[in-house]
Amino acid sequence: MDPVTIGAVSIIFLLILVLLGVHIGVALTTVSLVAIWIITGNFSIAMSLISNTYYHAVRDYVFAVIPLFIVMGIILSKAELTQDLFGAANVLLRRIKGGLAMATVAANAVFAAVVGSSVASAAAFSKIAMGPMTELGYSKRLALGCIAGSSVLGMLIPPSILFIVYGILTGESIGKLFIAGVVPGIVMATIYCLGIALMIRVKPELIDQTANKGLEEMSWKQWFTELVRPWPVILLIVIVLGGIYGGLFTPTEAAGVGVGGALLVALAKRRLSLKQCREILIESSLTSGAILFLLISAQIYARFIALSGLVQALNSWIIGLGLSQIPIVLIYIVIVFLLGMIIDSTSILLLTIPLILPVCKSLGIDLIWFGVITVISVEIGLITPPFGMSVYTVKASLGDTVALEEIFQGVMPYIIMMLLTIAILITFPILCTWLPGL
Repeated sequence: MDPVTIGAVSIIFLLILVLLGVHIGVALTTVSLVAIWIITGNFSIAMSLISNTYYHAVRDYVFAVIPLFIVMGIILSKAELTQDLFGAANVLLRRIKGGLAMATVAANAVFAAVVGSSVASAAAFSKIAMGPMTELGYSKRLALGCIAGSSVLGMLIPPSILFIVYGILTGESIGKLFIAGVVPGIVMATIYCLGIALMIRVKPELIDQTANKGLEEMSWKQWFTELVRPWPVILLIVIVLGGIYGGLFTPTEAAGVGVGGALLVALAKRRLSLKQCREILIESSLTSGAILFLLISAQIYARFIALSGLVQALNSWIIGLGLSQIPIVLIYIVIVFLLGMIIDSTSILLLTIPLILPVCKSLGIDLIWFGVITVISVEIGLITPPFGMSVYTVKASLGDTVALEEIFQGVMPYIIMMLLTIAILITFPILCTWLPGL
């Protein structure tokens, strides 16, 4: 059996292992080890390649950005600063029909800029926003769809773990990827708000007339208090992202500044106990370790794919089809969308990027723009059945008070809105490349 065939068969076995529930890192390492052993005919060579990769893979300074941003997000989440963001957005938008749902989107967008995790956003806003929306007459379907649908902003608006993983796999600047996600993130949040307004206009029964109840009872002092409460978090976002954009710090340095700033904000507001500090260290260590293990496994997989010659064969075959950039990207989006129904976001990047990257380079596709398209496509999988990690997170957070079917029904319009966002970004790629180009 020639190396290319071995590579193709190995990918099939890899998908089978993942579908059977084997951890993606274990599956990547095991399949790569066996395949390299078969290709070289020498088990020692295969073990040597894997051991060297494990030793060198994540020793670079840039990898520190992962645990640092994770710690920053967990600190702000433990300190319950998301409630401040939600309160301010609610004050600004509650007079609008459906304003509380739009406030959830707006607060999720800002929360995304400090946490960088869609699952964390889904868990936080399930607790924060569900109660107020149902109390003020929002249907369960609208409320649940809004919470789960807007949680995906967590991986698009920087800092984003998916952008970090994509940048490491492709060698692209993580700072540029962060900046590239800003405008598309704003575009998608705007489309969400317009979509909510349209849904309520078409189906007024989604929300009753009590939705603005209580605003008249708020004094100007209460309004002002709600609006200024989240200013430390907003300032922290400006410093972290502004520092990257202005060239004051690298993404890793910005993450360190973010951790220090988050700690100061949490301590100043007296929302951090010693017990929570211990929880932050444990949770961030477990999360960071899991992601770094995946990245090590992905590098082993990438080396195996290169050794097999599969990438070169795939590249030659695609170029031989004579397809231009857009059809290739559309085919890729469909594949990612289908994978998103059965495996998680990071796993999709680890499986697809090593294969598609050489094709993108040979066709001259802008990898920053492609990264934004990839992240949105991958994020659709977080709200699509049967996997839908954000949907299951909302369900786990709210328990038996909601049905899984209700959440999936509620997020369907958001899948359409995400596809619309992708269509806009494909039509106007400058939305992704303008800021990084400056």
